[in-house]
Amino acid sequence: MFANRRNFFFRVSIVINIAVLLYTAMQLSGNTAPGVYWVPMTVDGSERSAEYKYVNQDIRNETETRLSDSSASARNFEESTSQKTPSTMATTNKTASSTATIPEVERKVNGAVPDAEASNASSLDIDDEDNLSPTTQAYLRTLLGCNDRDMLPRTEQRGEFWVLKNFVRADHGTILCHESITYTTHAGYEFLDNVQPLVERWMAPVSLAIHAPGADLTPTVNSIRYLRDCLSNELVKQFVTFHIFFSHKHIPSKIPDPDVLIQTPYNCSGKPPYENINSTYMKDKNLLYPVNVARNIARDAAVTHFILPSDIELYPSPNLIPRFLNMIARNAKPLSTSTNPRVFPISIFEVDAKVQVPSTKTELRAMLANKTAIPFHKFVCPNCHNIPQGQQWMNAAETNQMDVFHVGKRRGKFVHWEPIFIGTHQDPYYDERLSWEGKKDKMTQGYVLCVKDYDFMILNNAFLIHKPGIKHFVKNAKRDAIAGRQSAFVKNVIMPELKKLFGTRNGCAL
Repeated sequence: MFANRRNFFFRVSIVINIAVLLYTAMQLSGNTAPGVYWVPMTVDGSERSAEYKYVNQDIRNETETRLSDSSASARNFEESTSQKTPSTMATTNKTASSTATIPEVERKVNGAVPDAEASNASSLDIDDEDNLSPTTQAYLRTLLGCNDRDMLPRTEQRGEFWVLKNFVRADHGTILCHESITYTTHAGYEFLDNVQPLVERWMAPVSLAIHAPGADLTPTVNSIRYLRDCLSNELVKQFVTFHIFFSHKHIPSKIPDPDVLIQTPYNCSGKPPYENINSTYMKDKNLLYPVNVARNIARDAAVTHFILPSDIELYPSPNLIPRFLNMIARNAKPLSTSTNPRVFPISIFEVDAKVQVPSTKTELRAMLANKTAIPFHKFVCPNCHNIPQGQQWMNAAETNQMDVFHVGKRRGKFVHWEPIFIGTHQDPYYDERLSWEGKKDKMTQGYVLCVKDYDFMILNNAFLIHKPGIKHFVKNAKRDAIAGRQSAFVKNVIMPELKKLFGTRNGCAL
């Protein structure tokens, strides 16, 4: 009897222990492990490296130590969001799943998200369209799943060109990939008078590639020093990173140490080195301007997920960045329903040389009404920048937030459209065999965008204004000859390549 009772209690204790163990296991599996989170790590500067990191109260990786207190509170929101929707982190990161289909990957890369994340976006409380709250920043980090990039100086080869990447770096310090947009642009040093007005309106990272062959390097370096040391404010020093490149056939006789340069104050008593230029080494040697090499250098060096590849004489509307990123975070239609890859074209205008550049769409519309502003290249190449629903855009009043005004395509009457747009590092590159003098240097990229069925999501309130002065068509026999040769090269060489690589689509053409 006693033995039977002992066996009974022994069996009961086993059952209880098993129940406790099962309960504990269920609790552990239902919660995120403390101190485990997803950190995109950049090892080689690419967008393809990522790993899991384990942290505790005393150990933080390099990326996390850069975050401010507000970003830390934002991270708490992100972690709580990931607990509510455990699949969010894994499904939105571009490198999280190697089994995703191509349409799924393109959708994630371009910012489209599943319905569960769209519902999270609808809960965001955006009070100020001109600022990004910690909550919004945390959600963007999750939504974009982007990887942070470094700004280390490097000497690289790019075809026939040597590139001094990050030659003089901006003083803004670390910027995480989801926090801003980089304006990527290019120039010869004679165009650097545009840097200050551009950055005063952009107020965010600028990646600038400068073509400086041979003897052009010295005035280029002096121009950079002047911009950083001699202006009325330090915005150039804070936001602009300069890259220099030149052909291996035109390497400068001496390349200075940039660290020594920036530590030596520039003599600001003289005029800017980029003003009143009579001639340059490039012109004396009859060199063509490798515009697409410059564009791709500036783009590759950008540290943010979103980039705006543009020309240095195009000045953006103020507050574009927070308004755009708040729009992305809200993820309203058509953003939430689009399944195609997408970019965000910005409307472009010219203004009279004697007027101030407008800061709001309301001001721009008034100038369009009194003819002191016109659509870009109206008298040069109107079809190149005639955007879908362009007249309706100009007629529409300014709104209090940024949204997608219209979703267009690059076909039909817009088959020759050369949009300038906010995109990402995943968009097609510019063909580096094409020069500025040969014209239509962005057309091949436009063809690839069309074949890949990109949606062109035109922004309602954003615009670019060319440096004041209305342009008119001027015949140039020398440039026309170069353009003729380049057009033949595109037709006979590049187009057959593109068709083999990307295929064709009805309505797509150069």
